[in-house]
Amino acid sequence: MNISFDLDSTLIPNGKEFETENRSGIAKLLGIEEMRIGTRELISDLQNQGHKIHIYTTSFRTKRKIRLTLKYYGIKVNRIVNEKENRKVLKSRNINSSKFPPAFDFDLHIDDLKGVGMESKRLNFKAIIVEPTDKNWIEKIKSVVENVA
Repeated sequence: MNISFDLDSTLIPNGKEFETENRSGIAKLLGIEEMRIGTRELISDLQNQGHKIHIYTTSFRTKRKIRLTLKYYGIKVNRIVNEKENRKVLKSRNINSSKFPPAFDFDLHIDDLKGVGMESKRLNFKAIIVEPTDKNWIEKIKSVVENVA
């Protein structure tokens, strides 16, 4: 299955809404962003089960910057879709939505925004909405993935 993850407030904090992995001073200087504790293990587990992992964000970060942050934490993904690509593809398909994972062949999208959850119902795509403060977010994702797969 192709599983995509949002970044902001899902894997990368917008404040102090969840605990993050430790970063070195050099990583901070290089602009490596903080990463939610457990992200590497979750993604690794999903990949070991045969799933392909992608990043799908409406952030304007460059794909290079996103890859650099992921690489620092030992995370490798198959594809990164940022806002620049998202807008271009959705506009070309005349889709009025902030995100539409099927446009990128993503079977399941994981996000923090309730609006994405509403779009998933309206546009009939699968999404897991994870609260930034949810301590059981990993178990929630694994459980849904198991049921969907």
